[in-house]
Amino acid sequence: MNGRATLKELDQYLRAIWLECCGHISQFSVGSWGSEKISMALKIEQVFASDVEVTHIYDFGTESETLIASTDVREGIPLTENPIYLMARNKMPETVCAECGKPSGWLCVECLIEEGEWTTLCEKHVKTHPHDNYGEPIELVNSPRLGMCGYTGPAVPPY
Repeated sequence: MNGRATLKELDQYLRAIWLECCGHISQFSVGSWGSEKISMALKIEQVFASDVEVTHIYDFGTESETLIASTDVREGIPLTENPIYLMARNKMPETVCAECGKPSGWLCVECLIEEGEWTTLCEKHVKTHPHDNYGEPIELVNSPRLGMCGYTGPAVPPY
């Protein structure tokens, strides 16, 4: 991330690739929820000038917390004209169908909300799964917001 970019730009980026569902509020703080709030107008180079860990909290009802720390500083020509360049990303966890054990691609939101069970389904069993009080099962996506609020997936690159 360009050191001259702001925390607001980082917030917008995190929302685009991982979090945004319903326009919830968010904040950065030193430490966890309830700790000292950090202004989103601050520049990255100001915030991460020392070995500080910052928490980004999105949605204070079904909150998602992301711990952010600087691991190194890269000097040189920017890799993009955008303030952030994605250099690495977590792999989406592998899941299996609750019915047959084959790789799954859908999550039953009704099972999650009503029964507290993370029920994933394969292509065959998603068609016959009886739950539809919260709509059809949703496609699995790589985000901590999966199954929360109105989250349906990340933006399409480039962010």
